[in-house]
Amino acid sequence: MDNLFGTHEKHHKEVYSGSHEHKGHLSHEVVAGAVGFEAFKAYEKKREQEGHHDKHALAKEVLAGLVSAEAEKLFETKGLKHIDAEKAKWDAKKAAEKMYERVAPHDYEENEKVDVHVNSLTPMMGPKMQLLKSIIPYDYYYKPFHFCEPEDKKDQPESLGSILFGDRIFNSPYELFMLKNESCHVLCENPSKIPGEDASFINARIRENYAINWLIDGLPAASKRTDSKTNSVFYSIGFELGNQGTMSNLSPLLHNHYAIEIQYHKQDQNKYRVVGVLVRPSSHKYESLDDAKNCRMTETLTLDEKTDNTVWYTYKVDWTISPTAWATRWDNYLHTFDPRIHWFSLVNSIVIVLFLTGMVAMILLRALHKDISRYNQIEAQEDVQEDFGWKLVHGDVFRPPNNIMLLSVLLGSGAQLFFMTAVTLVFAVLGFLSPSNRGSLATVMIIFYMLFGSIAGYTSARVYKTFGGESWKKNVFLTAFMFPAIIFSIFLILNFFLVTAKSSGAVPATTLLAIIGLWFLISVPLCCIGSVFGFKKP
Repeated sequence: MDNLFGTHEKHHKEVYSGSHEHKGHLSHEVVAGAVGFEAFKAYEKKREQEGHHDKHALAKEVLAGLVSAEAEKLFETKGLKHIDAEKAKWDAKKAAEKMYERVAPHDYEENEKVDVHVNSLTPMMGPKMQLLKSIIPYDYYYKPFHFCEPEDKKDQPESLGSILFGDRIFNSPYELFMLKNESCHVLCENPSKIPGEDASFINARIRENYAINWLIDGLPAASKRTDSKTNSVFYSIGFELGNQGTMSNLSPLLHNHYAIEIQYHKQDQNKYRVVGVLVRPSSHKYESLDDAKNCRMTETLTLDEKTDNTVWYTYKVDWTISPTAWATRWDNYLHTFDPRIHWFSLVNSIVIVLFLTGMVAMILLRALHKDISRYNQIEAQEDVQEDFGWKLVHGDVFRPPNNIMLLSVLLGSGAQLFFMTAVTLVFAVLGFLSPSNRGSLATVMIIFYMLFGSIAGYTSARVYKTFGGESWKKNVFLTAFMFPAIIFSIFLILNFFLVTAKSSGAVPATTLLAIIGLWFLISVPLCCIGSVFGFKKP
């Protein structure tokens, strides 16, 4: 899916898959990209065999050696005398390093800045009753929240699936530096002025148990929780916007102080990697900027819905060393509730299925045995008898359905969905859809759905032709447009409600145009091609 890898892989196929001895038509850039891609593949194979990750500098040295060796072999076997070998080696080395940077972990040095990105606020399960009270996400910098904004607010590039799932990622004014602890830090010296109307909005979101979502080095900020059934500790993504209040104080409390704990893994003397992010929010009411700078709270912070409110946001930072390796840092987030296998339920279900299957089989065998005996007796007689029993079925088996067109279109769309689901599951099982790549699952599903338009066209055409259908143009049109149009219409209606609710989940117009482009430029032509092959087949 990545442009960088896709380009170099294309060059690799162009150079290595040809059968000619001399490649005089190959350009310098194509050869450099092919060599870099081949060297990167060799490095990945070496790393898998050895079972460990090299240090950043050592990895680049290994790549440089592989590039040089691969370039020498390629120039000898392919006869690329018209290309500057040294320049090709240099460019191939840079291409391999770029590919390595895209998949390698970030090694931080001491006091190096660690960026904090903010994502949309989303509802989470309530602490007492495990129920969602809302399904609408909101942009972190949505004005009624009055969070501190950086001077140069920038949105981060996101995948198609990430946008469809409501992710809106921006930079933030939080300043974190590797291994630098902060006992108290004011986020913005100018306090947030929250009017009563917006205070009412924030209190409503706190009652609905909304959570704040951050991203630090690709890891989501989480709150530590304990599974009540297994007593195991896990990381729950996000942390509460506020506290819903107590029996003595029913007013919601706004969390404006964040205790950030960042867990790091030490690689060597000067290199560190982020492997965990925990946030413990709390409510602090500050009377002045001086109180905020020293985190001196007088009481908890409640927002008055009738007057203006003054809020300072503060945070503290603690860096703790962790034995967790970078490769397994997601294990704490991917928690499975009640992982026990319920053997009794499984065995009970299997026994019931086998018993019912046996009962149905016995009934069918007895009915068939009687009919077969009766048919044998009729064959011995000369009189013509009317059909009865199972022989009556033949009149219905080959009778075409009332609506051939609708049946064929639905079967074609069903086959398209089936293949999309199956291939996506295969990619997920093989580990290609990492949770660190936000929205990758939805992106892959959309792409495969568009590509398998040919399956829909072929299946629909074969079924329609089998039942003697003649309006093949109408069949092609309905297969390409009917089911996708229904789904897209429902999507537009839901998106309209999200727009009216001013939710970050509303899909932008540019993304809608991109989806329409994929539909008309990829899915529809492939559907037509599949239909042509389906109708041509006898």
